[in-house]
Amino acid sequence: MSATTADLATLLGRLPVGYSDALFRGQRYGVTLKIYNAGRSLKLLAQQLGGTDMVSLNAYLTGSEWRLKPCEMSERKVLDFLAEAQPLPRIEP
Repeated sequence: MSATTADLATLLGRLPVGYSDALFRGQRYGVTLKIYNAGRSLKLLAQQLGGTDMVSLNAYLTGSEWRLKPCEMSERKVLDFLAEAQPLPRIEP
């Protein structure tokens, strides 16, 4: 079953705030998630490490639901990334 915008809050909660690495379809991505406006908006940028792919979005909490605003890409691409990306554990020095 494909993810939908109704799943957005759950999908966004899978990724940690700040910088992290994640695997998406066998590729490693650097993911930065920033929270703004007391948690009512956020920005996510994921860049394929060693490649050219990227995923970028803004999301806004309006009332009781999140609104997804992909940045120059399809909503489907963003939702697929959020649903399938597997966060990797952080390695502490």
